[in-house]
Amino acid sequence: MYCVRKVLEDLWWVGGNDRRLAMFEGVYAVPNGVSYNSYLLLDDKTILFDTVDPSVSKVFFENVDHVLAGRKLDYLVIHHMEPDHSGTVSEVLLRHPETVIVCSDRIRAMLQQFRGGVAPQNAFHLVKEGDTFETGHHTLTFLSAPMVHWPEVMVSYDLTTRTLFSADAFGTFGAINGALFADEVDFFRDYVDEARRYYCNIVGKYGTQVQALLKKASTVQIDRICPLHGFVWRKNIGEFIDRYVHWSTYTPEEQGVMIAYASVYGGTENAAELLSVRLRERGVKTVMFDVSVTPASDIIAAAFRWSHLVFAAPTYNAGIFVTMENLLHDIVAHNLQNRTVALIENGSWAPTSGKHMRDLLGKLKNVTILDQQLTLRSAMAESQSAQLGALADALCATLPQPQVHASEPGTVDNQAMFALSYGLFVLSAREGERDNACIINTAAQVTDTPKRISITVNKQNLTHDMILKTGVFNLSVLSQDASFAQFQQYGFRSGRDTADKFDGAEAVRTANGLRYEPAGTNAVLSGKVIQTLDCGTHTLFLAEVTEARVLSDVPSATYAYYFEHIKPKPQPAAEKKTGFVCKICGYVYEGETLPADYICPLCKHGAEDFEPLK
Repeated sequence: MYCVRKVLEDLWWVGGNDRRLAMFEGVYAVPNGVSYNSYLLLDDKTILFDTVDPSVSKVFFENVDHVLAGRKLDYLVIHHMEPDHSGTVSEVLLRHPETVIVCSDRIRAMLQQFRGGVAPQNAFHLVKEGDTFETGHHTLTFLSAPMVHWPEVMVSYDLTTRTLFSADAFGTFGAINGALFADEVDFFRDYVDEARRYYCNIVGKYGTQVQALLKKASTVQIDRICPLHGFVWRKNIGEFIDRYVHWSTYTPEEQGVMIAYASVYGGTENAAELLSVRLRERGVKTVMFDVSVTPASDIIAAAFRWSHLVFAAPTYNAGIFVTMENLLHDIVAHNLQNRTVALIENGSWAPTSGKHMRDLLGKLKNVTILDQQLTLRSAMAESQSAQLGALADALCATLPQPQVHASEPGTVDNQAMFALSYGLFVLSAREGERDNACIINTAAQVTDTPKRISITVNKQNLTHDMILKTGVFNLSVLSQDASFAQFQQYGFRSGRDTADKFDGAEAVRTANGLRYEPAGTNAVLSGKVIQTLDCGTHTLFLAEVTEARVLSDVPSATYAYYFEHIKPKPQPAAEKKTGFVCKICGYVYEGETLPADYICPLCKHGAEDFEPLK
């Protein structure tokens, strides 16, 4: 039977989940399965965004038939030709021969390579970057996203609903198990590790290309992201994009040490564990992995997460122990950068693994390999305790040190004020026939019996003047699911030059006749002013509570939470590179001059298809 979810009133998820797949792409273990996402838009024209892997085709076609409800399928938008998304294109066209395929010229060419492609009578609507496509009430535009993570990839952006159909970007391993939206689960507790593993192993090599896509996406407001794997994003999008910024710029998410070791008889493992103990004693976070039992994809994801890496391995056949050698080749292939590395080698008679590990890791950009290398002879000797301590000290010396702000007694350090905890609120008022609102962060309960609260409002706000004249206000307590757009609406513009601060918001009022903000809000309180205090730039209003209602059980958003999770993080300054980019696949060649006979290692096109980096 069909199994669908509504994304918007006219947009449906019609994909499926595969919980029996053992290895994604034949390489990456997926113990929690994987989702294959497809979306169907019911506008004046019907548009299917991508198809699914054949393994879930039965439920997929039931889903499509149910949502279409007898309507014809007008268009199929293809973003990515990997078979887990294009594997059922041929059958879609057999069932719906009237369907027009919307894709790029490069995708059309690649269609012929998979399962016989499409029939000669199938119609195409070819698009390129920046083109728009009208479906009735919706307008789509298209962006190329080469090597995220195949060269033909493009993404779509719905200008009407500000929805990004992101292809493989922003995907996550794991079946979604009915919870289509990321905010329906505790994503950053339960799923972010699988999102990181997905990104680092599948897309991780192409940080430059991902940065190019993020730069394009940053020019528009994104209210939701619909990826081809994993959850749909409609809240806290900025926090997930911030993870992509870290991963694509090879910036560590956390300061600490990842220790990956290979051990035959336990000697190397023991040294690795002793190092972890020494680091923990110094207050440094550590994680450990046995490369012989932990999948390489997990360790690569951890290497992208942590700032410092330690690799410990025995010498084997005069080289590096097999599982460690394979891991290091994999890390080099994924283009990891900007890390500090330490090495431990072991060898009962001729230890050489350290040199070979150093040579391999030396291929990475902006990687510092510490000189303090520890060499074992079968096992750690007690006499080497000082060497181990020196290695721990060398790692600690390259980690950020805690900052202590010292000041003279009697001085006022402005930084101390940021230690105070604040909530965030939409403060609304009404004068005559006009409603207005602003964002404040200073509201508190003063007494319980009688119930009284205080608010402090900047005199420059029009809402301040309204409360001063009318003596009544509403306080909407913003919760952790408040959107950045709400802060822009109420806090980034003044009611003195904005006709309607509530424009587009649901028109709801409390008993006092004042508007309040119901979205992203967990409670609303109505206040009647009983006393004012002039505080210079601000006025403090003391008020009795005349009405109070709980609207949701989502925790309140604090000032700190806003900066950490809601407000978009500033994009890093673009790294200035000298080089050339392949116009076909996006591969970047770094250097002052491109050889005339250069061949792109990805798409095999020649130098004539490269252009200077802008």
